[in-house]
Amino acid sequence: MNVSDTQEALIVAISAGAFGLILGSFLNVVAHRVPRGGVPWTPSRSHCPHCDAEIRPRDNVPIVSWLLLRGTCRNCGEPVSWRYPFFEALTAVLFAAVGAYDGLSPELLPDLLFVATLVTVTNTDIDLRIVPNKVLVVSFLAGVVAQVVARPDQWQNWTISAAVAFTAMFLVVLAYPRGMGMGDAKLAGVMGLYLGRAVAPALLLAFFIGTLVGLIVMARKGVAAGRKTAVPFVPFLAAGGIFGLFFGESVVSWYLETFAGN
Repeated sequence: MNVSDTQEALIVAISAGAFGLILGSFLNVVAHRVPRGGVPWTPSRSHCPHCDAEIRPRDNVPIVSWLLLRGTCRNCGEPVSWRYPFFEALTAVLFAAVGAYDGLSPELLPDLLFVATLVTVTNTDIDLRIVPNKVLVVSFLAGVVAQVVARPDQWQNWTISAAVAFTAMFLVVLAYPRGMGMGDAKLAGVMGLYLGRAVAPALLLAFFIGTLVGLIVMARKGVAAGRKTAVPFVPFLAAGGIFGLFFGESVVSWYLETFAGN
């Protein structure tokens, strides 16, 4: 019995979403430990950030345990950040969307790696205003291998796009050092590796969202205070990256056909 394309997409989406839910818990560990100089697998069991008590397996079920414990530690009763269940759920939803979009295609692996990278660095930037080099290096190296396997005929596209995206963001960092950091430039390069030319609309959307949020902050706090308010930019890059993953190539094709005659 043949499985229809719709059924296959549904199966892949559900499987990817379930895997994303589990992986999201691990990415939370990465986001917490790596910026602080640790490694994800040591210690092997998670600990409460307040009392350092080891978290039992029954209290480490993604999302469910946090809800059952009402967002607190079973041992000390201190609140556990909303970011843990949020990023677990976000990873699951994005993985499911990628699974439905790609199906069982070679592109599934690099696209899931890309989403996992965006989720992790968004978490670290919100928490500590840091984009860990270790995360970006691992993502870049894994992305090169995954892209060679999935898109070997497009190596010029993603190689040039990675270089151009990094250079463009690096120039922005030089021009606006108080608002951007080298982590943003490095992440832009990684985005170019995974997205190819679709990184262009991804970056444009990121700057649009960032500008809009900046205007809202200044409207609420006043121009002087708003300009001094630190707003993490990585979440905007991540939002642009997700847009680029699903719609970026269509936007680029539309632009070239409309304005370049290609």
